[in-house]
Amino acid sequence: MPYNPANELFNQLMKPYNLNLDHSGIKGERIAARLFEQSKIGFTKDGGVKRPGFSEEEKQAKQLVKTWMREAGLKVREDGAGNVIGRLSGVSDDLPAVASGSHVDSVPNGGHFDGPVGVLSALEVAESWKETNYQPKKPYEIIVFTDEEGSRFNSGLTGSMAMTGSGGLSAKSQLNDYNGDSFEKVLHNYGSSLEEFKKAKRDMKELEMFVEVHIEQGKKLEQDELPVGIVSGIAGPAWLEITFTGEAGHAGNTPMIGRKDPLTAAGAFLQKVEEFPGQVSETAVATIGKLNVSPNGINVIPQQVTLNVDIRDIHEETRDRLLKLITQEAEQIAEKRGIGIDMKQTTKIQPIPIKEELQNKLAASISKHDLQPSYIPSGAGHDAMMLGREIPVAMLFVRSKDGISHNPKEWSSLSDIVTTVHVLKEFIEGVMDE
Repeated sequence: MPYNPANELFNQLMKPYNLNLDHSGIKGERIAARLFEQSKIGFTKDGGVKRPGFSEEEKQAKQLVKTWMREAGLKVREDGAGNVIGRLSGVSDDLPAVASGSHVDSVPNGGHFDGPVGVLSALEVAESWKETNYQPKKPYEIIVFTDEEGSRFNSGLTGSMAMTGSGGLSAKSQLNDYNGDSFEKVLHNYGSSLEEFKKAKRDMKELEMFVEVHIEQGKKLEQDELPVGIVSGIAGPAWLEITFTGEAGHAGNTPMIGRKDPLTAAGAFLQKVEEFPGQVSETAVATIGKLNVSPNGINVIPQQVTLNVDIRDIHEETRDRLLKLITQEAEQIAEKRGIGIDMKQTTKIQPIPIKEELQNKLAASISKHDLQPSYIPSGAGHDAMMLGREIPVAMLFVRSKDGISHNPKEWSSLSDIVTTVHVLKEFIEGVMDE
């Protein structure tokens, strides 16, 4: 068998693991083994993972989780959006279910913890109940949402949007992926259709609440020397796709005066964007992480430049103010330089606060482990924010080494993950007993 660095992940997780955390039916080795198995699907030469939404790699990762769900005693189904739902019957099975989960897709060359940790944490709760012969009073669901990251269409949270019927299908159906394939074609290749995608909308009264575990993607828990924290609110992302169109020409024969260069316009725009977040909020951010130049020749003045802007804040008012500043700036730059501009808003999600009552319950679970509760706003978008528009949601963060995420160096220790699973289990059992 050829050498594969992914094979080291299991040992790296287990070597420093605190075995005293193995109790109440929860086993760190099982979580480590499953993180290792997931890491092999879409493994990259840089040691990361590439599992875009609706890809064969994402499908394989979900199939693996389906197998584990069935082994844990859950009934498993997959809806027309690609969401995987595993259900464990409760004593009173007609009550709304308590749900937990996350996603298994990734950004290009991402890490092994963003998404899978939340899925495997939710699954470990069910495994612990099987180990201890515990049947919850209410039904329990584990949900693996499809295409959370949005790397396929530059428009994420696809599965949770479909499940909640939060709109956006008409906009998504107009999108093309990185291969130029339409949303409808990608669904067809995956084994679904637009019609089946629409049927993924469910009656949200079937769910009492949703709680998601996720790596922090920040440094607060590391600075506070804490393994787990409570999310106080989730920022709402707005994504813009902006295309500047100018006039292509020969780099040597076209005078500088009179050029209509969309790349220099994009450069001026990039420089201005980083000035705006601080003008509206301490928590607002704006990022341009993707840029395409056409025809992209060394001796050719570009004809067209397309870039994507990620705009976020935990407050909707200031997020929208920042969005307005950025769109106005793009229009002004294009007008000043006499070039064309086209703007499409591909995502706009409402920020979601977490109910204080649920934060307090999570704090009580954390305190049982002689840990200090820490409250952290999430600047990243999560599937929980889509469900939070319909039902109560809660979130736990796991400490991230150096705050790194969306990167092969992403890391959370197994001890921190298992500690978080214990907190999740106690919280869910408390909700079940109400």
